[in-house]
Amino acid sequence: MPKKYYCIDDMRLAAQQRLPQVIFDYVDGAAGFETSYRLNQEVIEQVRLMPRVLVDIQQRKLAKLFLDQTWALPFGIAPMGMPNLAWPNTDVTLAAAAVDHGIPVCLSTFGSSSIEDMAERASGNVWFQLYVGPSVDDAMDLVQRAKNAGYEYLVLTVDVPVVSARLREQRQGFERPFRMRPRQFLDFAVHPTWVFQTLVNGVPQPVNVSPEDEAADKPTFTRNENRGHIDWQFLDQLREQWTGKLILKGVMSADDAIRIRDAGVDAVYVSNHGGRQLDAAPAAIDMLPEIRQAVGVDYPLIFDSGIRSGEGIVKALALGADFVMLGRPFLYASGADGRRGVYRLVDLLKNDMLLVLAQIGCTDVAHLDANVLA
Repeated sequence: MPKKYYCIDDMRLAAQQRLPQVIFDYVDGAAGFETSYRLNQEVIEQVRLMPRVLVDIQQRKLAKLFLDQTWALPFGIAPMGMPNLAWPNTDVTLAAAAVDHGIPVCLSTFGSSSIEDMAERASGNVWFQLYVGPSVDDAMDLVQRAKNAGYEYLVLTVDVPVVSARLREQRQGFERPFRMRPRQFLDFAVHPTWVFQTLVNGVPQPVNVSPEDEAADKPTFTRNENRGHIDWQFLDQLREQWTGKLILKGVMSADDAIRIRDAGVDAVYVSNHGGRQLDAAPAAIDMLPEIRQAVGVDYPLIFDSGIRSGEGIVKALALGADFVMLGRPFLYASGADGRRGVYRLVDLLKNDMLLVLAQIGCTDVAHLDANVLA
């Protein structure tokens, strides 16, 4: 009988039990001492909403018009590197959930699926997230592949000039190429189901940056390579080449947001990478109202970092976001219960949002603003 999950914490605990520790710590870990990771969630929890009464809330709308497309729900699936490590075929499940629930799923440059395969699975629901490695030409080749495959949304991640020190990963020996040591051998031995399923379905690879020919020299771009050479001039170049919707992910500064808006970017994605980059960074939710004020009321903003419930989504929308993305929760869900877990997560978030909207007397997520805050 499938286990019941009542919140994301239930899924996280189940994933922790089901996955090898080295894999769980890759999914769950963050930068440094993980202060920013915890702060993201703590500050969101401190945001208060004002209950309202005597409002007819029998009909509540969760659909949201964002970047010229109406999504059935006001949230989507954030880009995540190597999601199939959480459980085999997670990428296939995320694409299916996106199509079935009418939400976007964002494929990472380091995703487990190719640009072309994900486009076929998720069609108009898929976005592509771009990391730029040492070679700008290689990055532009990825952009062209996305364009050829029919992608309409490109997300440039700009908050990873270098990969931060993630202590849990280091302690567990998570590295590429992976080297099996006695500790990892024992870890895998006590999680035989994950090992068996992974071997049967194939060890995940970042297929968009690896050569198809195993005899080729090396991947075009590896995880720990320096990405800090891209600048405002590169942004202008990308904006000129990409004619679809362009989104910049990883923005925490209002000054940066203004300059990005003025460069012709279609949306700013407010995020501190879920606490996985600068441990001393402020909580992302604290910067959201400041960036909203700076860019104006009509400029599109996306938010992620620390969202762990439908209530959190409502809070982010009230504080100035137009749309919300979630990352880790979907990996917890897949790690806990595969496809059932992912679909259960979407239902949990949806039902939670409907309950919160009823309590605050709001009948449409499009109407959420600072007036619903206490």
